[in-house]
Amino acid sequence: MDTVEQYRRIIENIITQCAGIPYTYVDIERQPVFDRVGDHYLLMLIGREGARRVHGSLIHVDIRNGKFWIQRDGTEYGIARELLDAGVPKEHIVLAFKSPELRRHTDFAVT
Repeated sequence: MDTVEQYRRIIENIITQCAGIPYTYVDIERQPVFDRVGDHYLLMLIGREGARRVHGSLIHVDIRNGKFWIQRDGTEYGIARELLDAGVPKEHIVLAFKSPELRRHTDFAVT
């Protein structure tokens, strides 16, 4: 199996597991979205918290040039940690939510 296909399975598994964790006090649906053609992977939140409408991404990860680009991570444990736990090397993980200048000060890939 090639690396990109393996990476697709890893991120789909992580997002699917996160989607199975329910909210305790609000009725919010967790909706996994997998675009294998464009390599975009999201976990959307949809619902209501009282009178407030909830709609947005909890997780957004792209696969670009054989690397994970974490665009949004609203999880407690952290998608980067999940990827590391799955055996992905740090140099294949880009914290895209940080500026390129700040990325240089992490142990992860800059681009």
